[in-house]
Amino acid sequence: MGIQIWSEDIFFVDLPKEPEMSNELEVLIKQIAAESKNVVLDFSNVDVIRASSISKLLKLRKLLNDQKRRLILCNVAPATKCIFMVTGLDETFEFADNKFVALTQDNLAS
Repeated sequence: MGIQIWSEDIFFVDLPKEPEMSNELEVLIKQIAAESKNVVLDFSNVDVIRASSISKLLKLRKLLNDQKRRLILCNVAPATKCIFMVTGLDETFEFADNKFVALTQDNLAS
């Protein structure tokens, strides 16, 4: 499983390719519901994203917003980022170039 406890306040998730990504996001949503943390999702292994995974990302984002936590997507390939842009979700999600930038975003690193 790609879910790692990076610090007491951060989950770092190395997302697998589809279709496993959807399952990984479902596990993460359950874990976040039980244990509130900020989340950094690493898209390094992701080349394509399905609608079901986008739906789970939106569900995760809402859950984290309700908990006053942050969700940062990093290492998103240009083709995948295009999907976020075409759907208008590039304004909904927070992006970072890589995991090091994501993990040092304001109020995210402990």
